[in-house]
Amino acid sequence: MAFSVVFHHDTTDPLAVISAPPPNESSHDRAAREERENEAQRISDLIDDEIRAERAVRKKEENTVKILLLGQSESGKSTTLKNFRMRFARDRWIEERASWRAVILLNLVRSANTILDALSQEMDDADPDELDDAFKFDDYYRQYKVRLNPLQAVENNLKRLLGATEDIQPRKQISPSTIAPSGSPEFFVRSRTWRNFLQATRGPEFPRHSFQQDLPTLLDSTDVIANGKDDIKALWEDNRIQAMLWRRKTRLDDSAGFFLDSIDRLSARDYEPTDDDVLRARLRTLDIQEHELIIDDETDAPKWKIFDVGGSRTQRHAWLPYFDQVNAVIFLAPISCFDERLVEDPRVNRLEDSFILWKAICSSKLLSRTILVLFLNKMDILEEKIRHGVMVKRFLPSYGDRPNVTNDVVKYLRQKFKDTVRYCSPEPRVCHIYPTSVIDTKSMSATLISVRDGILREHLKRADLF
Repeated sequence: MAFSVVFHHDTTDPLAVISAPPPNESSHDRAAREERENEAQRISDLIDDEIRAERAVRKKEENTVKILLLGQSESGKSTTLKNFRMRFARDRWIEERASWRAVILLNLVRSANTILDALSQEMDDADPDELDDAFKFDDYYRQYKVRLNPLQAVENNLKRLLGATEDIQPRKQISPSTIAPSGSPEFFVRSRTWRNFLQATRGPEFPRHSFQQDLPTLLDSTDVIANGKDDIKALWEDNRIQAMLWRRKTRLDDSAGFFLDSIDRLSARDYEPTDDDVLRARLRTLDIQEHELIIDDETDAPKWKIFDVGGSRTQRHAWLPYFDQVNAVIFLAPISCFDERLVEDPRVNRLEDSFILWKAICSSKLLSRTILVLFLNKMDILEEKIRHGVMVKRFLPSYGDRPNVTNDVVKYLRQKFKDTVRYCSPEPRVCHIYPTSVIDTKSMSATLISVRDGILREHLKRADLF
């Protein structure tokens, strides 16, 4: 016997049959069904929200170029970041420039104290019977030590102002044929402490904040430096002191000469830092520095996120997490350091250490599709060393009998780094190589434009593939 069941549903909707409630549904069953449907709808809405959030994050990442600045300590990473900010975030750079005054004065005082420390050691070690008259340091130099003794307190006060902590490392004896990493104990500030200092002392609030807290320390320090500037200049320009520094292999920061030569300007009460001053100022920070930049005026131009990670051996373990989803690596190799040793391990040549790091970066599978940019940095110091007769082949035997000329040295090293990319990369990739002096703002501005255009071309090219 045939029978039929009639459902009351919308015949225009083919899914209505499935979604229609069962016939003869009791009120209890209907309440249970509606509860299940509401829960299913809630879960569906959550999934939709997650999908939308993922799409938003993905869209933001697609419109962000992630850049890593890598290289050993003192290779020029922070100065390169300053160049990027000075070129592409000019307004903020100008706001923060005055805040660097304490760092610049600290760089100056540390250089002077390093010279005084070397002089003290020379006097303690000297045997009058074994030294000729050219290297005897008499009461004339002892008077300098006495008059400049307040500089030690100035250094400590400026460090406290910046929230610095000394990273004291034991001195190690190395071969006298190599420039030793001898000097004042290193100091550093944590990135967050430095960011807080910049935030508190920049912009229109700076004068009020400074007079209440920072300006007295800065002015007191400036006055002490001003009172001793003639003695500092006399020591720095003294040929016997220069000979002593060279003989003792005393190492000063790269910018020590710049600041010591500018002491008249820096010790003025109304001194205001210039772009060159800030570029040359060295402040070692712990942790990772991250900066976002708009490198193009176009509204749809991608945002650049640049990470400056620590380069000392104790900090390199922090590099790996930042390799994920990175678009480009800018690696700084200070090629002037062919005759220097690592501060952390005086057994290792600094140029050799750069090659080891470069090979590791080129070999990394995580970076196999990453654009590589190589700065053969500190060209100015390389030229100066060669001009003073330092022979490259003495420290780099593989250089052989090639001319001891800057261009030939750069050409040789450029090919060595290029060969590493070719033979160690998991797959072919783009590598842009630039000889640089990151303290030369004019040439660096042109270099950064070229770097920007090259990275953007590759970024857009790869975006079209997906």
